[in-house]
Amino acid sequence: MAISVGGDGAEEKPMSDINTTPMVDVMLVLLIIFLIAVPVVLQAVKLKLPDIRYDPTTTKPENVSLSILTKPDGTCGIYWGTAPVTHTELLERAVKKLRDEIARQGGVGNPDLELPEAHIRGDVNVPYRCVGGAIYTMQMAGFAKVGFISEPPPGGNAERM
Repeated sequence: MAISVGGDGAEEKPMSDINTTPMVDVMLVLLIIFLIAVPVVLQAVKLKLPDIRYDPTTTKPENVSLSILTKPDGTCGIYWGTAPVTHTELLERAVKKLRDEIARQGGVGNPDLELPEAHIRGDVNVPYRCVGGAIYTMQMAGFAKVGFISEPPPGGNAERM
């Protein structure tokens, strides 16, 4: 590294100013690297995921059980329990079920009100539009909890991970 000295010939003393341009360039490059790398490393939402593969379902009598499959003609087949229904009938029955259950439990003002849930069992080969349509219809009817029922893997009870 060279030192520059004054050139007017009177007094020759070293110049005390430092060239900061290379240092600023390095700092800007490091800043850009950190701005790009930090969001990739950090997660915005901290989650604690469950440690089990599935939970056994406790079915209450007021819950609605829906089965969805594809009919031979390619349309969606929706069954309320064991009775086939269309999307319009599904919406009407779901609204009626929810109103009847709220009335049975003492009305909307009841602090202990437990709304029924909708449990959907979908065939493996059913298109998503059929399942999505049923979920949407149940949510339009007012069901806040819509869940899926799956078949446990062979070999017994639920395994803890």
